[in-house]
Amino acid sequence: MKIFHQLYSIDEAIKKIEEVYGVIKPPGEEVVALIDSLGRVLSREVFAGVDSPPFDRSEVDGYAVNHLDLRGVDESNPVELMVVGKSSVGELPSFSIRRGTCAEISTGAPIPRGATAVVMVEYTKALDGKVRIFRSVSSGENIAYAGSDIMMGDTTLRKGTRITSKEIALLASLGLKNVHVYKRISVGLISTGNEITEPGEYLEPGHVYDTNRYSIGGRLQEMGIKTKFYGIVRDDYESIKERILYALKENDVVITSGSTSAGAGDLVYSVIDDLGELIVHGIKTKPGKPTLAGIINNKLIFGLPGFPFSAIVAFEFFVKKILKKMTGDDEDPFILKGNLAIRVNSSKNLEEYVPVSIIWREGKRMVYPVYGNSGSISTMLYADGIMRIPEGVAFMDEGEDVEVTLFSSVSRLPDITIIGSHCPLLEEIMGTGGVKYIKVGSTAGWYAVKRGEANMAGTHLIDEETMEYNIPLIEKFGLKGKAVIIRGYGREQGIIVAKGNPKNIKGVEDFLRDDITIINRVKGSGTRTLLDLYLRNIARERGISFEEIVEKINGYVYEGKTHSSVASAVYQGRADAGIGLKYYAVLYDLDFIPLDIEKYDLLVEYSSLENPRVKRLIDYLRSDELKNLIREKYPGYMVLDDSGKIYGI
Repeated sequence: MKIFHQLYSIDEAIKKIEEVYGVIKPPGEEVVALIDSLGRVLSREVFAGVDSPPFDRSEVDGYAVNHLDLRGVDESNPVELMVVGKSSVGELPSFSIRRGTCAEISTGAPIPRGATAVVMVEYTKALDGKVRIFRSVSSGENIAYAGSDIMMGDTTLRKGTRITSKEIALLASLGLKNVHVYKRISVGLISTGNEITEPGEYLEPGHVYDTNRYSIGGRLQEMGIKTKFYGIVRDDYESIKERILYALKENDVVITSGSTSAGAGDLVYSVIDDLGELIVHGIKTKPGKPTLAGIINNKLIFGLPGFPFSAIVAFEFFVKKILKKMTGDDEDPFILKGNLAIRVNSSKNLEEYVPVSIIWREGKRMVYPVYGNSGSISTMLYADGIMRIPEGVAFMDEGEDVEVTLFSSVSRLPDITIIGSHCPLLEEIMGTGGVKYIKVGSTAGWYAVKRGEANMAGTHLIDEETMEYNIPLIEKFGLKGKAVIIRGYGREQGIIVAKGNPKNIKGVEDFLRDDITIINRVKGSGTRTLLDLYLRNIARERGISFEEIVEKINGYVYEGKTHSSVASAVYQGRADAGIGLKYYAVLYDLDFIPLDIEKYDLLVEYSSLENPRVKRLIDYLRSDELKNLIREKYPGYMVLDDSGKIYGI
């Protein structure tokens, strides 16, 4: 068998499957009770058998009147009408409204014959057998006419609509007790890999928890698909074969994750090819390239990559399209257009999918990439959706129009948007509800505030001329009068090394040793700026260029996205040292060599000082609560004498 002999685009892959499998469609239809229809897909159009509302009814409590009797009426010129009855909910009135008369009426009650409007009770005063009215009304005011919502014979819901609580309410209002839906399909899930561990169990070195079972299983359940899990299977041909055959007997479709690449230990493609027909082995996407599709015993089987984000991309943009055909779901994905906030490079020969976060500013949607890799799952937590970069495109530039496939049709607009350097203490202070965090480093945060895309940026940039943190940069970034610095707190930065410091590292100069490999931070981060400052000083002392110094350092181009990634690399032995926070050294039980007390501040767009969340933050920074929180949970952090002070006003 040829391995990766041809990569298909997603559309080509689906076409290949249909050529072998035949027309992909639902397995049939059935009738279910309305109360049991949540998540199901309608197999027939739904036509209204009654008007909704079924009669003219009042939308308010008040008095049913002929609007002509109230012409010119106001508080200084009221009118009195005779009350001839009361219209109550659930009863048809036996009286009529003539000129000069009215009737008391409840919300939802039928409109009496002759009434043309309803005046709200707030604008009336009840008298003995009469009512005094202080406001005029127009014809039809506060009346919901029969059929004004839905008219008898209207097509209310289309075939292929997934039933949510909204559709159930609509169907109930039409008097339907049962509905025709497509039969549900069932999908069996199998996780493969010697390194996969069930959540809740002890995680051995080199192992990872089984994320895909839960992420893909959750997506299947959201689609209304019956899902059954068949456990974790080790990388053994016979074991994988046996589990796949067992799952195929009980399900319409089987999805595996892991063991899909072309390596010697990746066996799923061999099992599919031996038991049936392997139709697709590789799609033109990044991530998600090593995705499989085949047929065994006239049933579809898909193999997703093991890395979590790769698996999600392959499922969302390939497998899900086929499953939607099998469920009858005809709804389009939620797609939103926006402008790219920063340039994004791409793999020109593959279609690339990038997780993104969306910021709404002055009528524009700004799209930010959420950086991670195909093994990342945290990127999905901060992302609103996924941006597609077409095959053949080497990069997409800042300001370009892009389309984003959203994870949900409804995205709550945040109370405050924070773009910049990540800090766990800031997240604990601000909380997560109503706050959007985009972690792109200090420098990118400054530019985001400057462009009006963020209310606030976390920053710990040092100005090389004054050796002062953050404050001098207000003028250098052209933000004087447009943004201020709120003094945050101190954080101890230093060199994170293995427990016991086995390489006897004493300072940054040791990074130049041949036996030392470091992990750096991304460009634009405050930590990267701090390291480069130390290296420039060393270069000057040695009389060589900064570039020459950098070339001597093993791992200078090995970049960690966060302080945690630096500590993790040292903990796992992938690096001997890296600059980071003492907090993470303690968290990972590593040794720490102090270098500097940096100031982690908040750059705040001027008008956002009135934001209630910002006001509470300032108060908290000045409080004893912050001192107590740091003492209890954040080693290496410290309250400063001017914490909470505003600079640059």
